[in-house]
Amino acid sequence: MTDTAAAAPKILTERRGHVLLIAFNRPEKYNAFDLDMHHQLAAAYGLLDTDPELRCALVYANGKHFTAGLDLPKWTPAFSSGQWPDLAEHERDPFGLIPEKRVSKPVVFAMHGICYTVAIELALAADIRVAGDDCRFGQIEVKRGIYAVGGATVRMVQEFGWGNAQRYLLTGDEFNAAEALRIGLVQEVTAAGAQFQRGLEIAERVAAQAPLGVYASLKSSRIAIEQGDQKAIDRLVKDLAPIMGSEDVKEGVQSFVERRPARFTGK
Repeated sequence: MTDTAAAAPKILTERRGHVLLIAFNRPEKYNAFDLDMHHQLAAAYGLLDTDPELRCALVYANGKHFTAGLDLPKWTPAFSSGQWPDLAEHERDPFGLIPEKRVSKPVVFAMHGICYTVAIELALAADIRVAGDDCRFGQIEVKRGIYAVGGATVRMVQEFGWGNAQRYLLTGDEFNAAEALRIGLVQEVTAAGAQFQRGLEIAERVAAQAPLGVYASLKSSRIAIEQGDQKAIDRLVKDLAPIMGSEDVKEGVQSFVERRPARFTGK
C-alpha cells in the first residue's frame, strides 16, 4: 500500500444541502471496520449533531461491499480491556450505546453487498435503512468465538422479535435483503445500485421537514424504547410546549393557510 493510500480518510463526508453524506472509504479491505473508522465515523456523527445547518445524515459505502464487519485483530485489545475506546468531545457514539454521546438527529443507511456484524449494529443504531437486493447480512460473531457487543443482542430483539433475533444471533447464518425486510432490519429494498439514490431521497425528505419537530419526534420515540411507553407519554405535551413559540410553527401554520410547501429554518 502506498503512503497516500495509507493516509486516505477511511470515512468521507460531503454536504448535500441539509444532508450530511457519510461514506465508508476502505474499499480495498471491503470496508473492514477498524479503530480509525470508528473514531472517524464518530467525528462525522459529531459534525451532524452540532452543525445547525445539518438536519439528517445518509451513511453508505464506497466499493463492492458495505462492510465485511469488524477488523477483529484491531479490536482485540479494546475488547480484552472490557470497555469501548473513549470518545473525544467532538465525537458521538455511532453505536448509540452511550446515552450522553448519542447523535440527536436522524440517520439513514443505504447498504449494499456484504453487510456483516458491525454493519447490522450500526444500522440498528440508525433510524431508517434501505438495502440493495444484493445485500448479504450476517451477525457472525459466534463463528469467531465471541458475541455481538455493538447493540445487536438488544436491538435485534426490539426490532425483529425474540425468535427472529435468536435465529441469527445464535447461528451466525447469513440472510438476504428480502429476509431483512421481513424481519424489520430494513424498511425498503431496491435494485442493486439504486439504494444510495433512494436513501438520499428519504434523507432529503426528512431534512425538508421542521427540524425541531423531527428531533423531538426522534427523542420521544427513543424515550419510549429506552425508558418505557409511559415515560414518553408523560412528556408528550410538556416537550411540545417550548416548540410552540418557534418560527417553524408559525411557518407551518402559515404554509397550511396559504396552501404552499413550508420553508423551515429550525428556529
